[in-house]
Amino acid sequence: MRPTHAMIAILPCNNLDASEAFYKRLGFVRPDEEKQSSSADDSYRILSDGKGAQLHLTDAVEGWLVPGRNPFALYLYTEDVDALAAEFASELLERNGPENKPWGMYEFSLSDPDETLVRVGRPSIPR
Repeated sequence: MRPTHAMIAILPCNNLDASEAFYKRLGFVRPDEEKQSSSADDSYRILSDGKGAQLHLTDAVEGWLVPGRNPFALYLYTEDVDALAAEFASELLERNGPENKPWGMYEFSLSDPDETLVRVGRPSIPR
């Protein structure tokens, strides 16, 4: 399903297979019709979560993504914050897992294989 009106991130990656595997754990997969034959160029991948969100992955220019200096970040809005935090428990950047932040989000963060910051959250529920 392709959105009729959306802005979608195109994320450069040093290793497309590693990045695709990481984002699959967040629920993003490449639909069969988007998969290339083994002889085709596979340097651009369109992933979807089946709920309307998409992420495009592309090969980074060599030397562009420097460890510890990746300027990119993504935010995944989802109701499944706790389940995803459990999936990534050993990789969370926060010690205590998801928490309510002062800016009104219940979230956690982690890094993808290229150290892209990935925040996962939803609006905090007022108490």
